[in-house]
This record gives sequence, C-alpha cells and structure tokens, in this order.
Amino acid sequence: QVQLVESGGGLVQAGGSLRLSCAASGRTFSTYTVAWFRQAPGKEREFVLGKTWNGRTTAYADSVKGRFTISRDNNKNTVYLQMNSLKPEDTAVYYCVADRIQGMVPPTAPGAYDYWGQGTQVTVSS
Repeated sequence: QVQLVESGGGLVQAGGSLRLSCAASGRTFSTYTVAWFRQAPGKEREFVLGKTWNGRTTAYADSVKGRFTISRDNNKNTVYLQMNSLKPEDTAVYYCVADRIQGMVPPTAPGAYDYWGQGTQVTVSS
C-alpha cells in the first residue's frame, strides 16, 4: 500500500516555473513506476509524464516535451515534477500516481495506476 501527497501547486504567470513534489509512504516505493496526470475543468484526465520504476525510461505527453521533467529521489520517497515555460493551457489539477508496474514504458492510461494523490491545483495566468 502506498499513499501519495502532492504539494507545490499555485498561481504563476505564463512563462514561469513551478516544481511539484509528491511524497510517498511505503518502504518499497523504489519499485513503483510513477507518473503525473492532470485534469482541467471540463476535460478528461490526461497523462503528463511518467518514469519507470528503474528510472530507465521516461514518457512525455507531446504538449509538455521540452518544458516539463520528472525526477525521483528514492531515498526521500519523493517524486518531483519540474514545470518550466508554463502556459495558460497547463492550468489543471495535477495528480501524482504510482503502481508496481514492471514494464519497460510507463503506461499512459489512468486505469493502469492504483495509487493516486489528492491532487494539487496549478493555475497559469496569461
């Protein structure tokens, strides 16, 4: 069982940066594939980026390539989402997710992940 708690959301101007953190409980978190999803008002939840449990593969949504990066510190049981060059269309609730997925590529479907954080709001003003 893993519990995830996000932090770091807020209001930022377009072109600015934010770093979200996701603190996880559980001694085996290093064996989990992790990812970030987001959901904007009136839209479906969408995959943002993810990293496999062994850190070898990172998958990105086209809309965030070159602007967002994901990293993890297994010693601190924490996953980070660094967001640069933010745009108004990045406004959404961002969710940290994890699951014991041993595949070579992080899944992009929400249903692939059993563990979700409560979400943190990111608002980008124009």
